[in-house]
Amino acid sequence: MDRGVSLRALAAAVLMTWTGVVANAQAPAVTVFEGARLVNGDGSVIENAAFVVQGNRFVAAGRRADVQAPPGAARVDLTGKTVIPALIDAHSHIGYMRNLTSGPQNYTRENILDHMHKFAYFGVAASMAMGSDFGDLPFRLRDETRAGKHPHAARFLTAGRGLAPIDEIKPNNMRHSAHLVTTEGDARQAVADLAANGVEMVKTWVDTRGGTIKKLTPPLYEAIIDEAHKRKMRVVVHATGLVDVKALTRAGMDGFAHMVGDVDDELMGLLKAKPDTFFMLALGGLRRQMHAPWIDPPHALVSDSVWPDQIKRLRERLAKPAPFANQSWTRLSRGIARFATTGVRVGVGTDGGGQQGDQFIGWTMHTELENMVAAGMTPAQVLVAATQTSAAILKLDELGMVAPGKSADFVVLDANPLDDITHTRRIASVYLRGQEIPRPAMRSGWQAEFASAAAAK
Repeated sequence: MDRGVSLRALAAAVLMTWTGVVANAQAPAVTVFEGARLVNGDGSVIENAAFVVQGNRFVAAGRRADVQAPPGAARVDLTGKTVIPALIDAHSHIGYMRNLTSGPQNYTRENILDHMHKFAYFGVAASMAMGSDFGDLPFRLRDETRAGKHPHAARFLTAGRGLAPIDEIKPNNMRHSAHLVTTEGDARQAVADLAANGVEMVKTWVDTRGGTIKKLTPPLYEAIIDEAHKRKMRVVVHATGLVDVKALTRAGMDGFAHMVGDVDDELMGLLKAKPDTFFMLALGGLRRQMHAPWIDPPHALVSDSVWPDQIKRLRERLAKPAPFANQSWTRLSRGIARFATTGVRVGVGTDGGGQQGDQFIGWTMHTELENMVAAGMTPAQVLVAATQTSAAILKLDELGMVAPGKSADFVVLDANPLDDITHTRRIASVYLRGQEIPRPAMRSGWQAEFASAAAAK
């Protein structure tokens, strides 16, 4: 038999097995997890904790001595472990990246679900695709993952088609199907179309791309904001210039998909007056140009889930000097530290799956946490940002905390991330909706797929 064919068959068989491995096991209705350190989404820490999961929900959580195990409950001893709520990635571009290619040709049900399985593998319970989706598929997958139809996949959230000026829209970029906005009427109709599909967060762009394009004008983004707010929707913008960010904040923008390039007293005053305004930090693309020890050699989690050719390409890219990276990082760090000390609302977004193709799905959530600490936040602040705050930004009320009534989505770690934030990578197990996901089978499926592709070359 041809070796390439046999490996492809093996990959397909393993991949098809994923969704049945755990689903077919009949777990006890009630399980008590006890003995771990619980680092919760509100920043509280409980040593020797216990929590009770019934079905897909937490029904009790607290100190082990205070939590009563229901009669007949199964017990899981987590002594020596640390538990955190599952992470939330509030900004990604799902479905575009596949091996060395990135574009609309990859935007399929299979590829989107593969990305959502990768998020889950890394302990991420949900991710929001920010303005790069198109067609009916994202809304179907949003509803399916919300309903738990794909039990080992993270929840897929979508902002649908973003709203953009003509210069942002190119046939092969992630804005190829964006709503073209040239008039206030265009803006209002696009928001209405999104509302009809149940979109709750609108994405737009206000950026000259280094002076190469004409950005969205104030009358147009003001119309977007006004129409969205009339419909109880929020608006998030890609904008990093200080002047633009201040103008957008004055106009009532709800949130920013990236960190602003610099911070001054005037912006801090505006944000103090609008405490609900949020920023999703996405720092990986910059800091890794100066600090990426996990790529050479590749961290085990990277090798588990990323195509070998992608790893090779990123190593080659990072070997080249990055002009001005240090100066840019210094400015960003100064602003982030200032946000952290004054309580500006900060969530976590990775920009994962972006057009360059090197923001590895799932993995970059963990490097983002490390980058935020390097920029001046404490590990405790970062974990709150990545759980409770990001869940609140996305209106995912059931996520972000280990607490009664919440969905039982949590990560068991072999070490304490409060000691070293990179310990979030030391994953022992991941639970979504009360069920442990089959991480070894998932890893085997990806490895078989990579081997099959290599054999077919």
